[in-house]
Amino acid sequence: MSSHPTTSRVWTLAEPPTGPITSSTFSLETQDLPELKDGQVLVQPTHLSNDPAQRTWMDGDTDPRRLYAPPILKGQSVTAGGIAKVIKSKSSKWKEGQEVSGTFGWYEYAVVDESQIQSEAIKIPGQSPVISLSFLGGIGLTAYFGVFDVCKLEKDSVVVVSGAAGAVGSTVVQIAKKVVGCKKVIGIAGGKEKCDWVKSLGADECVDYKSSSYAKDLKDLLPDYADVYFDNVGGEILDVMLPLVKRYGKIAVCGSIANYNGEPMKLKNWREVIYNRLHIQGLIIFDYLDRAGQAISDLSGWIKDGKIETTGGEMIVDTKFEDIPATWQMLFEGGNKGKLITKLQ
Repeated sequence: MSSHPTTSRVWTLAEPPTGPITSSTFSLETQDLPELKDGQVLVQPTHLSNDPAQRTWMDGDTDPRRLYAPPILKGQSVTAGGIAKVIKSKSSKWKEGQEVSGTFGWYEYAVVDESQIQSEAIKIPGQSPVISLSFLGGIGLTAYFGVFDVCKLEKDSVVVVSGAAGAVGSTVVQIAKKVVGCKKVIGIAGGKEKCDWVKSLGADECVDYKSSSYAKDLKDLLPDYADVYFDNVGGEILDVMLPLVKRYGKIAVCGSIANYNGEPMKLKNWREVIYNRLHIQGLIIFDYLDRAGQAISDLSGWIKDGKIETTGGEMIVDTKFEDIPATWQMLFEGGNKGKLITKLQ
């Protein structure tokens, strides 16, 4: 009998969604594992990254040619970043027993090409063992290049960050205030608890978008407007912010979670882009991966120096394999604070 698994449970995309996720969107299947070929490894994911972008990769309405990453097609495993243990290897790069980070999926085991593994899982004494999925992974890199390359924040900058209690937003807040030293950093988050946490990270103020007065609160905090708006949510909050960005100001669009499940984008204030010549730029981390090494080095230094606080920045949820979709759905229910990570039981 083989000492290695020959089958794996897999969550596949059963019905590509065009609106909210339903009970029929995903299907739990058992699949045979192929034999390893040269340059391949058998991996067992231990932790999965939960990202709003996954919703866009599986969207049934999207032209695949317009996506920045391979789409998740009907019948395929749901793609996810993660940390995995190498169970068996026919790769010269990766050895059995190594913990690695890379692009994996919602499966118990899989045979993957060595190119799907990005690096050995990063370990820093005294820090989370899954920091490769948060501050030193796509989240930290997105915040880093968003702050320095897209927003070009400076000490005199007034910046507003939506989704400020989320993974990217909370990291942007810290880099903007404690590394760049921006004059004013305002977060937008949902609820007093999250707003208090955002302020504890360094934000000068945090506005609760669940408050009926949040639009007025933002206006009152920005008498001379914002230089930069770092947008993680889209929707109504983007519309509220359009008149609050200064002439020739910058809007960095990192996410649009308010619209990922098919909700229409209604922008009453879109004319502000014309009237005030606003600069809007999308942000995708894949454009900057050739400089990831320097970013990880800088981020690691800031963490060691205490400029980036990691405590509370990860929400790790112990999850049974059959509950993987439910944990991921917390992203769209406002259930997470910081980076949401699935820890497979």
